[in-house]
Amino acid sequence: MTLFLNPSSDLAVQKAAQELREWGGSRHGLGVALIYGPVSAEDRLYHSKCPVEQRSVTALAEALEEIGSRWKVLNPCEPDFITELVKYDVALSNLHGPYGEDGRLQGLLDYLRVPYCGSGVGASAVAADKILCKRVMLTLCVPTPGWYVWSGGPVTWNGRPVMVKPAFGGSSVGMSLVRDPADLPGALADAADNEGEAVLVEEYVAGTPMTVGLLELPGGSVVVFPPLATEATAADFYDADTKLDVDSRGGVIVRAADLAPDVLDKITRDARTLWDGLGLRGSARIDFILTEDGEPYVLEVNTTPGMSRDSNFVVGAAMVGLTHTDVVLAMLHEALARPPYDVPLPTPAFTGTTRARETAVSP
Repeated sequence: MTLFLNPSSDLAVQKAAQELREWGGSRHGLGVALIYGPVSAEDRLYHSKCPVEQRSVTALAEALEEIGSRWKVLNPCEPDFITELVKYDVALSNLHGPYGEDGRLQGLLDYLRVPYCGSGVGASAVAADKILCKRVMLTLCVPTPGWYVWSGGPVTWNGRPVMVKPAFGGSSVGMSLVRDPADLPGALADAADNEGEAVLVEEYVAGTPMTVGLLELPGGSVVVFPPLATEATAADFYDADTKLDVDSRGGVIVRAADLAPDVLDKITRDARTLWDGLGLRGSARIDFILTEDGEPYVLEVNTTPGMSRDSNFVVGAAMVGLTHTDVVLAMLHEALARPPYDVPLPTPAFTGTTRARETAVSP
């Protein structure tokens, strides 16, 4: 059973932070593969629009430099990605969406027996699939807005606004708030992305968006960060442009949530339930919507939280006394503290040349 620490567990958190700093001090030269590249639509959007100084990978690189690691950014889109990957002691991924956050990268790392930060294959796959994660929430009795799956065919409109979401991906990419039934077909087509994929159509619940971070500390305890309230000031909802804030318009206000004790208990309880129920590891961020009458509903689970200096996850960590570098140390510590791989797999052997799959077969 996981030992959860709440934000009031100051002494326990600070003791863990000191242990992390001492551990980090003895790990100078640790080889860290910092995985980042424009793989998914979400990552391509960030890669093309987000200034370098605002990117998570920039902040992570600075933290690794502070720790004294031997690190390198490895791009999965490059042909030498795997041959470079196996040269490092641990992998720290900054990929989001399909291929990076949905269990496929994690499966590759498991097969190569490269320790990595964050959740494993199963938890990553379930959390990344919004539809599957909704079904798991129901089995765990975690409240979530009503929903149905659209996979083509007639369009259903129940007379109330809905959020249309792609089944995979984050940062609100491809997401639409639909208030008029005439706009629903176009929103569904955008979310399906011409791939014919299933689309999540979720009841729109008006309220305040909340986010709660969780971080695994030495010894296996997990600290639950104080909930943060996020308010989009220049958009109907917390959409992709608002999250990117490329023009530094300050289109979102992030603040500590002022919650009644019973509401805080509900949010914390649901976050803990999802951590254990999904089998999350390392770090995670869980997003909620809080209605005006104080009822929280879970929207989604993120197994690779954004790690820029101003990200919600890092802001939550600071509220319990943890620096950005402390968080990175905790992620690395958790990855390297897991039991070593003990499976009868051969040591990977690589040839000197690599061919893309598209050119491997002659026409």
